[in-house]
Amino acid sequence: MKIGIIGAGQIGGTLTRRLCQLGHKVAVANSRSPETLSELAAETGATAVWAKDAAADADLVILSIPQKNVPDLVSGIVDARKPGAPVIETNNYYPQQRDGEIAAIEDGQVESAWVADQIGAPVYKVFNGIWWKHLLDNGVPAGAPNRIALPVAGEDGAGRDLVHGVVEELGFDAVDAGPIAQSWRQQPGTPVYGKDFDVEATRRALAEATPERTAEWSARTA
Repeated sequence: MKIGIIGAGQIGGTLTRRLCQLGHKVAVANSRSPETLSELAAETGATAVWAKDAAADADLVILSIPQKNVPDLVSGIVDARKPGAPVIETNNYYPQQRDGEIAAIEDGQVESAWVADQIGAPVYKVFNGIWWKHLLDNGVPAGAPNRIALPVAGEDGAGRDLVHGVVEELGFDAVDAGPIAQSWRQQPGTPVYGKDFDVEATRRALAEATPERTAEWSARTA
């Protein structure tokens, strides 16, 4: 499968490594020039490209950059992907820690819905709550005891099937977390965020989530 990854930080770089290990053809980009990714490309066999070219003819696109930088992406950043190819976004909104205030999110828009609006394409939210080292090292075969489950929010259909397949191939159980409108259930501050739960515990944690943004994860704290 041809996969374009925009962002080569902890999650983007980890997914580049793992997906190349699994035999996928990966094009990876950051906010700078392809030459700055020469070490990652040499290590993994991925092709370093400009961000504007990462999605070209891709079967899957992964966006993994700081939330505050999403509006800086070129218009139509994922438009050159294959028709119907899903777009994963792994982002989290960290207003106090990194991103500053994003008014639409603070006013109640779901984080991933905001990302989808910015890039002009529907997205699937996954990989946002797992520590990168666990994503790199803790995948296990299907049926293994205590296999980590990852919630996947987004629309049903072939795109979801493909995304679930990638999660499973990486060694994790994929849990349907509902549409993007419900993806607040896996945002920072929710019971599932940052946890290595199995399928049953992940479903319980998603059900227990509440939509209120807690003080730690808001720019508008009293």
